[in-house]
Amino acid sequence: MTSTEMRTEAEDSGPSGYAAARLRLLQEGAQSGPPRRAALADLTDEWLTGLFGAGADGLRGVSLVAVGGYGRGELSPRSDLDLLLLHDGADSGTVAALADRIWYPIWDLGLALDHSVRTPGEARKTAGGDLKVQLGLLDARHIAGDLGLTAGLRTAVLADWRNQAPKRLPELQELCAERAERQGELQYLLEPDLKEARGGLRDATALRAVAASWLADAPREGLADARRRLLDVRDALHLTTGRATDRLALQEQDQVAAELGLLDADTLLRQVYEAARVVSYASDVTWREVGRVLKSRAVRPRLRAMLGGGAKPAVERSPLAEGVVEMDGEVVLARAARPERDPVLPLRAAAAAAQAGLPLSLHAVRRMAAVARPLPTPWPAEAREQLVTLLGSGRPTIEVWEALEAEGLITRLLPDWERVRCRPQRNAVHIWTVDRHLIETAVRASELARRVGRPDLLLVSALLHDIGKGWPGDHSVAGEIIARDVAARIGFDRADVAVLATLVRHHLLLIDTATRRDLEDPATVRSVAEAVGSQSTLELLHALTEADALATGPAAWSSWRGSLVADLVKRVAAVLAGDAPEEPEATAPTAEQERLAIEAFRTGGPVLALRAQTEPPTEEEPTGDPEPLGVELLIAVPDQPGVLPAVAGVLAMHRLTVRTAELRALDLPDGVEGSVLLLNWRVAAEYGSLPQAARLRADLVRSLDGSLDIAARLAERDAAYPRRRGTIAPPPRVTVASAASRHATVIEVRAHDAPGLLHRIGRALEDASVWVRSMHVSTLGANAVDAFYVTGPKGAPLPAEEAVSVARGLEEMLRG
Repeated sequence: MTSTEMRTEAEDSGPSGYAAARLRLLQEGAQSGPPRRAALADLTDEWLTGLFGAGADGLRGVSLVAVGGYGRGELSPRSDLDLLLLHDGADSGTVAALADRIWYPIWDLGLALDHSVRTPGEARKTAGGDLKVQLGLLDARHIAGDLGLTAGLRTAVLADWRNQAPKRLPELQELCAERAERQGELQYLLEPDLKEARGGLRDATALRAVAASWLADAPREGLADARRRLLDVRDALHLTTGRATDRLALQEQDQVAAELGLLDADTLLRQVYEAARVVSYASDVTWREVGRVLKSRAVRPRLRAMLGGGAKPAVERSPLAEGVVEMDGEVVLARAARPERDPVLPLRAAAAAAQAGLPLSLHAVRRMAAVARPLPTPWPAEAREQLVTLLGSGRPTIEVWEALEAEGLITRLLPDWERVRCRPQRNAVHIWTVDRHLIETAVRASELARRVGRPDLLLVSALLHDIGKGWPGDHSVAGEIIARDVAARIGFDRADVAVLATLVRHHLLLIDTATRRDLEDPATVRSVAEAVGSQSTLELLHALTEADALATGPAAWSSWRGSLVADLVKRVAAVLAGDAPEEPEATAPTAEQERLAIEAFRTGGPVLALRAQTEPPTEEEPTGDPEPLGVELLIAVPDQPGVLPAVAGVLAMHRLTVRTAELRALDLPDGVEGSVLLLNWRVAAEYGSLPQAARLRADLVRSLDGSLDIAARLAERDAAYPRRRGTIAPPPRVTVASAASRHATVIEVRAHDAPGLLHRIGRALEDASVWVRSMHVSTLGANAVDAFYVTGPKGAPLPAEEAVSVARGLEEMLRG
């Protein structure tokens, strides 16, 4: 039977005919989704039109109006009928009788009805005091009666909404936020409410209301499909349960999946999560745009008054990184940026946004997604460092990551991400999907970065530790294979790839052993030590274990579990202590280093040499330009106090980022008394090009002789350009590495990388009257991990108490 025949049957047979036609429509397997919802709305329209006509003979100034979901023509099998009987107030008795003739047949069929009887003025007044009523009226649709009355109300309601938008939209946003707080996020819940949870049908309706205000509009790509998918799932849920429910309970998910022709409940949930993610991201972008528009409207009159007329204020653009600027509270691409020529730009922009605690502009992300070149394999060093910086930025990482993922950039960078994206975890302990859990683990790991010597490996292992989920078998075994491939692709060397693979393979080893094995049994501890292999890997695995558990949910970690794991780590560390490496022997100086040292001794001042470092072209681009790694800066200077803070300060003053650094003393040839300090650093310019070597040397000479106050210059610059309040970095940590060297005391500094950090550390060590024998500085993403080999004035290691005192004083200085 066709839809037309069904409508005819409904009209001819009254309520029983409508009920039969409705049942037949819902049981038709060939018709589902939007066509069925539209057909059900049409069928209901025809029936209600008949009911209205039977009681409205000779009656003018009355109309029957569908509002809400019914007004949009989206009737699910068990949806309420949202109806408004609109009248001009001329004959209230007749209108009341008409209402009874329409409402009672609906109730007799057991259909849910949300109804009201109002004049246009009453409807507008009610809408003015009740936001939900106003939202329903925005979708008002005429069914029967006086078309002009309906059209007049619809026009007036839309005009009211647009006029009142500056006041009503913040109310709507607050309503959405309160609902999200109560119902949670649809994209992560195992038993989600398809309508009320964040990213559900209510939010999709709110986006329509924002668009109707003409103040802002939601990103349209994928939004209609996401909304249709959620409605299709709700239809199937109504049909399988026979109830008007929006909650997708666990026990009903297999039936709903079968109704939709899907493989299983996991496939169903994944589609729901993907749709919810689209709605949630569209909501974030839209509400941000609403806030920006309302703010500009509030500020513009004052600016015009200050400017004395109609002059348009210039939009401020503040640089964040190469090709990336902040504008109007968002991170956008610089005018000179060329994403089609700069494959690292997406990661650089994302890292800059996360570090600044700012959202990535939708336009910027879409532009990069559309034209950005793919990264070569392996990735250039800068790309790897930017990924680490993004992962180590704390909570802001999540929003930035979601922006990249919404436009497909994450799976383009990391193809293996597709298998874990939106993948549900049917475990009561887990509160996130697999992909969100991985990002949450990275966020937690960033808080533990000061506990490890290689925070870059910690952060990347956090991102990859569950990457094997979705593959057959043990996800740790599968994950090890994937992690090896990913780590090599993003440019880690063989040793680091091996460490990352070990961390992924054994990311559950410590927690499982600590809670399930007898730690008093020497065989238990030995087996863990054999699997881990080294003290540094143990340190990383300990931090990863805690980050993983904290990111799983409140039931996965406790002080008791933490103490068990710490006890196991202590025992394993004791087993591994016999293999603790000594301080590496210094390599012989190169011919160039010897030449610089002799020149520095002969002139009595610093000598500099700059040399660009590059990676060779990859197999994929054998004829391409070499990938720049930065610039190697060699400095030789006669041994004297203050060299370290002077050099570090001059580099900071010239906005040079120190990526790695080594300092050591070179003895002069036989027969020549004295020594020369040799500094071998790799640096890169924050913005623009490198300064000339002559300028660096001139400023270094002035800094060493005291005529250039570096600290004052850096303070002036910071005062003129205050750093943005973005990521809240964990506090610095300074420790003494016991038994790390027989010849010196090793002081380890782990802190957030910032301009002038090395200068401040160098000054503090000078003030403590210790001599830096050598140092090993590395910047891993946004983290600085520095080891300083120091001695006392006579060249011997510091006494234990003095070493602790120096470390404590250095930490207090950095925290201050």
